[in-house]
Amino acid sequence: MTKSESKRSGVSAISATAGSAAEQVNSGSLDEDFPEQSPAVKAKAMKQTSKESLHRRNTECEVYDDGTNTFFWRAHTLTVLFILTCALVYVTLLEETPQDTAYNTKRGIVASILVFLCFGVTQAKDGPFTRPHPAYWRFWLCVSVVYELFLIFILFQTVHDGRQFMKYIDPKLGVPLPERDYGGNCLIYDPGNVTDPFHNLWDKMDGFVPAHFLGWYIKTLMIRDWWMCMIISVMFEFLEYSLEHQLPNFSECWWDHWIMDVLLCNGLGIYCGMKTLAWLSMKPYQWQGLWNIPTYKGKIKRIAFQFTPYSWVKFEWRPASNLRRWLAVLGIIFMFLLAELNTFYLKFVLWMPPEHYLVLLRLVFFVNVGGVAMREIYDFMDDPKFHKKLGQQAWLVSAITVTEFLIVVKYDPHTLMLPIPFSVMQCWFLGILLILIWTLWRFFIRDITLRYKETRRRKQEAPVDWDRQLGNGSTAAASGRSKLNGSSETLRQRKS
Repeated sequence: MTKSESKRSGVSAISATAGSAAEQVNSGSLDEDFPEQSPAVKAKAMKQTSKESLHRRNTECEVYDDGTNTFFWRAHTLTVLFILTCALVYVTLLEETPQDTAYNTKRGIVASILVFLCFGVTQAKDGPFTRPHPAYWRFWLCVSVVYELFLIFILFQTVHDGRQFMKYIDPKLGVPLPERDYGGNCLIYDPGNVTDPFHNLWDKMDGFVPAHFLGWYIKTLMIRDWWMCMIISVMFEFLEYSLEHQLPNFSECWWDHWIMDVLLCNGLGIYCGMKTLAWLSMKPYQWQGLWNIPTYKGKIKRIAFQFTPYSWVKFEWRPASNLRRWLAVLGIIFMFLLAELNTFYLKFVLWMPPEHYLVLLRLVFFVNVGGVAMREIYDFMDDPKFHKKLGQQAWLVSAITVTEFLIVVKYDPHTLMLPIPFSVMQCWFLGILLILIWTLWRFFIRDITLRYKETRRRKQEAPVDWDRQLGNGSTAAASGRSKLNGSSETLRQRKS
């Protein structure tokens, strides 16, 4: 297919969906469930459909693709099956099985996971992302299933057995580790230390500083909203204040909370993320086959753009538009904060040091699955008529987050049940109360008040409309009699 035959995708699909809905309204197919719909109701439905299609058109970019399907994009189910069969035949016939039971158990579990990953990469359903390759996102979907099954296994063990099971992954685990206290001396400038008065500041400059920046840069690309990112960032610092009596590493200096974390690391990461989002929203999405590009510079540029999104959708959460979106945004913020807390509590209850590679692998996992989950949640919330169920990756991420929290509850309930300071409880109670009051006012009291005012306005306008109808009726009666009896000119013409 040549470039002149390029096809439009993204917006065209949305426009076709909206157009089919409008055709249903026009043809009356929507009237089967509501047979007494008036033309005003149909017009209102048409107006709502046009608004929704206009909204999706404003938030989705246009994509032009020449439709080139190379070897890189074709399905290789038979090839993968052949290689997998050859590997199993080699292990069965040519390799001698060791007599070490622990080694065979580990190798059997790893082989089972690899076979499942091969099946999922070739056969699983595609998600909303296609770059750099759909198989990449299918791989992380299958990893999500494996991780959830691992968490379920850990959840069903005793506390001692679960912690000792981690030694099968790494023999260094299974040993209680002391937590580092980030509080202590909070003087930015310590005059008592002559050699290095800023030693407190340099002590906080560890590997978590670039990790905070990079983490919030990626979270901004996931959420695609400045306000939601800032709310989650500030809320997590309040959670650290509230839970520092449970985990010692939540105890940080005030300037570490608000200057280094919120303003510098998180704020700078959010700012860079928003700039990247602005570039992605303005970038033209025109895809052409690699072998159809004549210049080497164009080929290199095309290879680099393979790691950018295939298309772009601007997220407009609009939490105050209706109650459903408001509750959805609150749920997203809650799950984000819970996943953040699980990072600290899991390594605390499973005795994993912060620098262990399993902690890093968990963060890499959430980086890859979080973006897909957020896109599926947004589609499910923004267009429920087309997306009738929650996406598979969003479902798995939610299940994983809840399962991690249940492991924390089972493995160390004593830490979670430590009494919260009364001042902290007052602050959280006041915040929850304000959210409830605002919700009741915005979505219930305000709507009832507006309906009451509208009803009063209609009742006040009703007598005026009735008088007009009476006046029009008398005029119509007079005109009717004149038509029946004939006008004076017509009578004179008849007499003549």
